[in-house]
Amino acid sequence: MAYHTSVLLEETIEALAIKPDGIYVDGTLGGGGHSYEICRRLSDRGRLIGIDQDAAAIEAATQRLGEFKNKVTIIRSNYCKMKQKLAGIGVATVDGIILDLGVSSYQLDTADRGFTYREDDAPLDMRMDQRQVCTAKDIVNEYSEMELYRIIRDYGEDKFAKNIAKHIVAARQKKALETTGELIHVIKAAIPMKVRAVGGHPAKKTFQAIRIELNNELGVLQESLDDMIGLLNNKGRICILTFHSLEDRIVKNGFRRNENPCTCPKEFPVCVCGKRSMGRVVTRKPILPGKQEIEENNRAKSAKLRVFERLIES
Repeated sequence: MAYHTSVLLEETIEALAIKPDGIYVDGTLGGGGHSYEICRRLSDRGRLIGIDQDAAAIEAATQRLGEFKNKVTIIRSNYCKMKQKLAGIGVATVDGIILDLGVSSYQLDTADRGFTYREDDAPLDMRMDQRQVCTAKDIVNEYSEMELYRIIRDYGEDKFAKNIAKHIVAARQKKALETTGELIHVIKAAIPMKVRAVGGHPAKKTFQAIRIELNNELGVLQESLDDMIGLLNNKGRICILTFHSLEDRIVKNGFRRNENPCTCPKEFPVCVCGKRSMGRVVTRKPILPGKQEIEENNRAKSAKLRVFERLIES
């Protein structure tokens, strides 16, 4: 099997500062690219716990990490349940956590998953966890025009969001939209020809918006960030790779808040709120991919890596 190279792989592994006997969690296991490199650096006493909600990712990663099976535990779940899933296997704290957010190469390359806007006859699916009932088809055909406009504007950051939403609603009144090709055709009609000629794929931003909404990607990140930092041992690190400005903002603000949680007014001479720092932001500015990596892997273009280190007062 050919494996895709993970974005910012070397930088992420270096930032994780792996201890050979440590316990590490890959919260978005995917094809196991990051996990493989973590396992290579672990001793026989070290442990890697991989979490993913996608059955295909679990299968691919299990195969890829086969040589390390004695130190690997793989769990099918969403990383937002990390704390309870770790407790279920007797793990209270860990030495490092990694998240590689967004859609994986495996999901994009499997046409019938409906993630890619380059396939014309795929079903409108986009579920990261196929046990979920709701699909992209439900969003496209059942959301109101205002709801579609909101998600395409906010999550897709598309300046033609209003027109795209209007065209989707008009098209589905004649016939339900069921395939990626049908949706792409509608989106193209909503975007001026001169813009289509110079920009990227016209459907990219809308597909991204629908995927983020369907899988509650921003909500999951927002709700679980503090819990994950709380799972870290002293000097343990969490490394988060984002591919979307809203994800990056959640991570940046969440890390800053955990570094300095004090809510006292600035004029107070001493802190009275009692909130204590959880550690320090390692990356004041995000780590970005270099020119060569972007040329070799187009997915790296929007990647940002941020790192937080837990510090426990003795």
